[in-house]
Amino acid sequence: MKATCIIPCYNEGERIAQVLEVITKVRGITQIVCVDDGSTDGTADYIETYWPEVQLVRMPYNQGKAAAIGHGVKAVENELVLLMDADLQELKREEIEHAIDSFRLHPAIDMIILRRINSPWFVRWYRSDILLSGERLLRKSDLEQVMQSKMKRYQLEVAINRYMLKNKKIVRWMPWSAMNTYKVDKLGILDGSKKEFKMYVEIVSFVGFTHMMVQLASFTKRLHYKPESAAYRPRSLKSLEL
Repeated sequence: MKATCIIPCYNEGERIAQVLEVITKVRGITQIVCVDDGSTDGTADYIETYWPEVQLVRMPYNQGKAAAIGHGVKAVENELVLLMDADLQELKREEIEHAIDSFRLHPAIDMIILRRINSPWFVRWYRSDILLSGERLLRKSDLEQVMQSKMKRYQLEVAINRYMLKNKKIVRWMPWSAMNTYKVDKLGILDGSKKEFKMYVEIVSFVGFTHMMVQLASFTKRLHYKPESAAYRPRSLKSLEL
């Protein structure tokens, strides 16, 4: 199964190299689309110079993650899409390949979320390591439907979750060792904390408090990866570890 990876980025010149170093080597990914969201630090020029195999989309000014993904999906050539953040650390190629293999082997699944299992305890406590993970596999057709919602900036992930719940889609998560770079590390404690607070306010205001509680309480469970082998030929949904 061929996949397209969409990576939105804004002023990530110091961090995006470690992401692209891994993504460009992942088996199954045949297209990488980086959407530069109006960076002012030369991120787009850096990608264009050192990663010519990457398809670059330049946005004229900063519009936020949701808008960047909306521009990126227009360039997608494959039905399977991997969304990936640009500020990740400690990526493991084999975990991404396992997720792609699992999507192929489990045709009933509509989305796989890569759960950030190394997140701080308080992030895991309110399930942001799952609900707000920017790394997820889903079909282009579903993502296009989600992008019709009126959302902005940080609301993308919960908008995808809401769409999957509303349409009774099957969603599972798999463990993911990579960690994101928090806003306090990028902007300092004061500005970073303000950004984090604004993000959560925007998220809850978009889906509403009640639906946010639904996501917190019951959205998705783990998928156990099984490598393809002669002994593993699932014949029905019941034979899969869903």
